[in-house]
Amino acid sequence: MHYTFKIEQGNFTDAGQASSSVKRTMKQLGVRPENIKRTVVALFEAEINAVAHAYGGQIDVDIDGEKIVMVVADKGPGIPNIDLAMQEGYSTASPQVREMGYGAGMGLPNIKKNTDDLKIDTTVGVGTTVTMTVYLNN
Repeated sequence: MHYTFKIEQGNFTDAGQASSSVKRTMKQLGVRPENIKRTVVALFEAEINAVAHAYGGQIDVDIDGEKIVMVVADKGPGIPNIDLAMQEGYSTASPQVREMGYGAGMGLPNIKKNTDDLKIDTTVGVGTTVTMTVYLNN
């Protein structure tokens, strides 16, 4: 199964629609609750990061019997220092994003904790692609 979702810059109203849709599908497929939770947390964090920091992008999700692969690709500023961005509490979120309750610096660390494989490709001034895999038979 393949799903594609668009990411709109700054659209926090629709943020989370991809993770909600994927959650429904995973429940229908009978995926174990702990794997649904891990998947939804990782995808939601990546989606919010793209909405908050980028200028738009796309989410592609592929589900098969063994794994779910989620690719969040954005056009944006990129991540200048991935090691720093992976530290809990580090954030470059704007004051407006923080006022909405986001930008606590837990996005990438939460993604890492909830996925089995994580790959981050980023180019400053171009954008970031985050590829996350959750194995369903774990």
